[in-house]
Amino acid sequence: MTAAARRPTPADPMPEAPGPLAVSSGAGRDLPPELGPDAIGVLEGRTFMFSDARGDVPRGSIGGLVHDDTRFLSQWELSIDDAPLLVLSSGTVDAYSAAFFLANSDLAHLPANRVGVRRQRFVGDGLYERVELRYFGVEPVSIRLRLAVTTDFADLFEIKESGRDRTADITRRHEPDGAALEFRYCNGSYAASVRVEADPPADVIDGDALVWDVRLERGQQWGCELRVPLRCGDQRFRPTVRGFDEAFDHGPEDPSTRWAAEKPHLHADVDLLRDVYHQSAIDLVSMRLEKTIAGEPVILIAAGLPWFLTAFGRDTVITGYQCMPCGPDVARGALAVLAAHQATTFDDFTDREPGKIFHEYRTGELTQLGLKPYRPYYGGADTTALWLILLSEHWRWTGDDEFTCRLRGNAEAALRWIDEYGDRDGDGYVEYATRSAQGLGNQCWRDSPDGVQFADGAIPVLPIATCETQGYTYDAKLRLAELADGPWRDPDLAQRLRGEAARLREQFNQDYWIPERGGYYAVGLDGDKRPIDSLTSNMGHLLWSGIVPDDRAALVARHLMSEEMFSGWGVRTLSTADVGYNPIGYHVGTVWPHDNSIIAAGLARYGYRGEANRIAMAMLEASRQSGHRLPEAFSGYDRSFGRQPVPYPTACNPQAWASGAPLQFLRTMLGLEPREGRLVADAHVPEELGRIRLHHVPALGRRWNVEAAGSECTVSPAD
Repeated sequence: MTAAARRPTPADPMPEAPGPLAVSSGAGRDLPPELGPDAIGVLEGRTFMFSDARGDVPRGSIGGLVHDDTRFLSQWELSIDDAPLLVLSSGTVDAYSAAFFLANSDLAHLPANRVGVRRQRFVGDGLYERVELRYFGVEPVSIRLRLAVTTDFADLFEIKESGRDRTADITRRHEPDGAALEFRYCNGSYAASVRVEADPPADVIDGDALVWDVRLERGQQWGCELRVPLRCGDQRFRPTVRGFDEAFDHGPEDPSTRWAAEKPHLHADVDLLRDVYHQSAIDLVSMRLEKTIAGEPVILIAAGLPWFLTAFGRDTVITGYQCMPCGPDVARGALAVLAAHQATTFDDFTDREPGKIFHEYRTGELTQLGLKPYRPYYGGADTTALWLILLSEHWRWTGDDEFTCRLRGNAEAALRWIDEYGDRDGDGYVEYATRSAQGLGNQCWRDSPDGVQFADGAIPVLPIATCETQGYTYDAKLRLAELADGPWRDPDLAQRLRGEAARLREQFNQDYWIPERGGYYAVGLDGDKRPIDSLTSNMGHLLWSGIVPDDRAALVARHLMSEEMFSGWGVRTLSTADVGYNPIGYHVGTVWPHDNSIIAAGLARYGYRGEANRIAMAMLEASRQSGHRLPEAFSGYDRSFGRQPVPYPTACNPQAWASGAPLQFLRTMLGLEPREGRLVADAHVPEELGRIRLHHVPALGRRWNVEAAGSECTVSPAD
């Protein structure tokens, strides 16, 4: 079949375009064997470093030091006498630090394990690393310690895929005394540089390697410090000399510092809940991005390590929603930043349309030079409605009329986008189909090429109207009607929006309901308006939005908790009975914490509190296996398959809306809602968790104390 005869699908959204499409969100490149399953990542803000368990970054791997979507170190390998080191133990200490305990390999003149090596690594505005040697042999020994360094200045997208060789455009300047290596790169208006500073200086610089000739007596110690400052354009970044457990001090006015300090205090009978809550807070702060909008500093949460340390509209909004019981700063920052970049014009390359909220923002070389569409890219069909939901939620929790009125123009532009541009054919539904040769095929949260498919595995034709996007739209219009009745004082708008929401609900329940398999909702309608009949977790989002009639909620709940959907660790993205099911397929069988947090909230909304708690407890128990941190996704294997959840091989870890999921589970168990000028609770705490005390919950300009056990709950103003 010729390209002209092919119809666009999410797997091939632009069949007439030459060459492969670039896909930014999705599985991307698999984790290569040279880093292995014990790969270690550390991050701080926009900086991260990925290495293997030795702390090494092998040349040609996806590892390295990355800042602002550019890789500044692509090789970082430590060896003794050109032999790799042995791993005794290694791991992260804090989100931004890691420790590696190593030893020498078996050498001709030195048996293994005679030289102990400790590497201490810290990221943040570059890299700071300490290397310490301790000798436990009997006779004095001379060794050659080598640190091989390379940089390729690759764009983030090239790290995951492949990119051009910049070697000819990289200039090197090495200090003659061995104190530093320096690499510089320039391409038109884009410039970057990196230095590797050594104290003590290397005895020899061999190519791009620092080499120390070290002689050790029994019991003797030797150490060096390595600092890696960066330069991006006109901005210079220098790492701070740090120690473990020394938290970053951004000052009392920093939004992330304030959010962490002012979040509610959790006291629980069970350590598990407290530990997960604490880890989530640490991870969310570590992924902070800071901006100033109209003179106001705001905090924004990046999507996740390693590939998504940037602003993602959908992820950022949902994380802000999840974090509301811990304070409004995360939601406020998301609303302000996304509003500041709301589209006002059309552009095919970036899928931009007036009123649309962006999907992804990047700052790497390929984006700055206009070769990639991510500054920003608007290929998200659901983000605009989700932004409206968050605006409403922020107002419900804060009662901040002034801020809500300030964003009214953005909200009305978002509503116009939904009705005029999101609904591409006037059928009442928001659909998606990219207009960009660099665009995403699927523009819902299931944004991998096969994330939306029929039950027989066939890929639908575009444009596609996914079910949860219609649910979000329904909820957004009802919430905006509430704002119109409230701070906006526009009863005509309120009446219009409620009428539109009612018509959408009626039409949706006719077109998306499939009577087979006991009755369930299609994941979407394809370009021919055919129901896409796979059985997916997206039905739980419909419960969250409230678009499901009461008499169908029981059927949806039954499907979600069935053996085909519930793995024992959480609800799978796709039923095991569908042809496309794959327990390690990105959106076709995995278990996502953020997805499950929305599903649990939806179940609770319709009164299925036991089912919601079953999901929450499964997720909390799963976190035990990953340091009380929930990753982006688990494999969808049944719980009987092993004693712990099987990791998804390329999951972001940490990831923002996964870190926010425990906060949403806690809110769901406590039934927390701001209502009529006060915080109210309708608790249904699992018996396994005993009593929960959540002190100083911010809501409606006050702080509240919540104490609950089972269905007994008290809420009182905090003195």
